[in-house]
Amino acid sequence: MPLLQVKDLSVSFANGKQLLSVVQNVSFEVERGEIVALVGESGCGKSVTCLSLTKLLPEPPAHYSGGEITFNFNGKAWPMLSLKPRELQKIRGGKIAYIFQEPSVSLNPVFRVGEQIAEAVLLHHSEPHNVEQIVISLLEDVGIPDPVTRAKCYPHELSGGMQQRIMIAMALAGEPELLVADEPTTALDVTIQAQILDLLRELQHKRSMSIILVTHNLGIVAEVADRVVVMYAGHTVEAAPTQQLLDNPQHPYTQALLNAVPQLGHSDKQLTSIPGTIPSPENFSAGCRFYGRCVRSETLNEEQQTQCANTIPSWQNCEPDHFHRCFYPTAPVTKQPEVTL
Repeated sequence: MPLLQVKDLSVSFANGKQLLSVVQNVSFEVERGEIVALVGESGCGKSVTCLSLTKLLPEPPAHYSGGEITFNFNGKAWPMLSLKPRELQKIRGGKIAYIFQEPSVSLNPVFRVGEQIAEAVLLHHSEPHNVEQIVISLLEDVGIPDPVTRAKCYPHELSGGMQQRIMIAMALAGEPELLVADEPTTALDVTIQAQILDLLRELQHKRSMSIILVTHNLGIVAEVADRVVVMYAGHTVEAAPTQQLLDNPQHPYTQALLNAVPQLGHSDKQLTSIPGTIPSPENFSAGCRFYGRCVRSETLNEEQQTQCANTIPSWQNCEPDHFHRCFYPTAPVTKQPEVTL
């Protein structure tokens, strides 16, 4: 049984007297010990989906309007959307932990980082007698040099990469089974990005935990993720094992993202941009939400274009463990783009 199952999740936000559907009918699974990349442009609903896993979105303005989220651990299936606040508190930060893209915002500037990690340890363990040793051990696990000295530092005394490692150490304090990394490398330079991604992969292997890696860059997933879920405008539009998706993308949006990835050794090749911008929730199409930007639609006849514009494609299986949401999927990619951070 998968560690996490998300089925037809829909989340809306109050806008005056109107409810705007931000995430609709999102479905995916995360197996134990698996890294799943959640990919899409900013505004696709990735962060809303991840925050919904433990109901971190305040109600109101958020409204969980449909679907199921099931977290399976200790031999029990936990229906996350119907749990009471006290039950959710046991899972948040403990069984499901988060790290975010701006560690300087997440860390408290007036407390030493060791104290902040210790607080996380005490929150998830019943009165441990060796808190300081646990803190040092966590700092060592995330690759902090001279952890005893670094534990006494304030956040502003550390680099962005060090701050992110502190955030990872805090997330690991509860010994989670699922780590949600929401754009953890966005604010870092490319060298540090690679180091943080390598660290996450090493920790996942060492601790046998699962990871949801949220990113807008398909170029980083080939070496990191086991499976990829592509989102667009609040919908899941494609999901498949990483290599399968890179070799044979079915949805035009996935194809467009791949065409925008720089390839090593092809500096003379012009990158292909995606025309237009992602629509806001109040302007979502009645049909396929990618229709207004889809180059593929230009090759369709009038009847097919009407179908795309007015009918939401179903979430369908095209080959084993490969799903997409498209009436007229694209042709396969001839060559997998090499990873460029």
